[in-house]
Amino acid sequence: MSTPLLRGPRWTDVRLHRGALWTGLGIVVLAAVVTGYLRWANHAYPEPTGACTSTGTCDTFLGFTSARVLLYTFVTDYSMGMLLIPVLIGAFVAGPVVAREMESGTHQLAWTQSVSPARWLTSKLTVFAVVSVAGGLALMAVFWLGRSGVGPVSDLIWADRGVYESIGPVFVAYCLFAVVVGALIGLLVRRTLVALAAGGLITGLVLFTSGSVRWDLYPVTTLSGPASGTSTGYTMHHVPVDSLIVDMGVHNAAGERFVERQCSSEPGAHFPCPSDTKVTGWYAEIHPYSHFWYVQLIETALVLALTAAAAYAAFRVLKRRTA
Repeated sequence: MSTPLLRGPRWTDVRLHRGALWTGLGIVVLAAVVTGYLRWANHAYPEPTGACTSTGTCDTFLGFTSARVLLYTFVTDYSMGMLLIPVLIGAFVAGPVVAREMESGTHQLAWTQSVSPARWLTSKLTVFAVVSVAGGLALMAVFWLGRSGVGPVSDLIWADRGVYESIGPVFVAYCLFAVVVGALIGLLVRRTLVALAAGGLITGLVLFTSGSVRWDLYPVTTLSGPASGTSTGYTMHHVPVDSLIVDMGVHNAAGERFVERQCSSEPGAHFPCPSDTKVTGWYAEIHPYSHFWYVQLIETALVLALTAAAAYAAFRVLKRRTA
């Protein structure tokens, strides 16, 4: 039985791809169940207080010294797996959703049933955008549940690849981007397997590229201080432990920056030292946690702008193909 929001082509899309939609729902439910169980086990099987010796015994959880170790391993892998979600969405929309209909010619049947090409494409974008956003938000909530149970650990800080995407609005933006770009590729390629591969590849390239340049979107905070006269020549102070350090090193009296013990005064050295290598102070260029939301919002806005451009291009391509 269809609802008012699932009538006409939207209902057809849901029925046609119900297997994939049920699979996606199953993945979300499985992730929630496993994470919830490991959160419970984390309290039921705490880390041992004493050392385990050959003569002593320690309670273990599935072969791990504590459930926290297993939860940490699961959440770490989960954060990296989140990066695959937009890639899978882009591949699925490009191949089975759009290109397969174009390749088989079934889109012509829809267009003769009082459904215009623009409405046909709008239906697909609407259905899979809603499903992708809802699924993405659910997976983000599951990640928050698992991460909060692990506690503060160095490999799950806010700036890490995978963690960063999983705890902010940029992940939802990438899901929307994957839907629209997948539809555009499907319209251009019109071959299921080729479109599927191209959709996943292009979405993955955008994710990789953005991860490489995102910390250049907002100015760094520069911290500095005088040399302390210690054995290493300096001691850094006032650098927050949860900061993302972009660059760090020392400088001489002239303000020239270099990395102590990593530069060489030899001619043609890969890291040449300045003429005066006497350390007079240290510096650190960082992104403190307060920069997280600035970078998230800037990146989200850029991804949504690309999404809007891809949507415009998709409707232009469709109009040209049906003119």
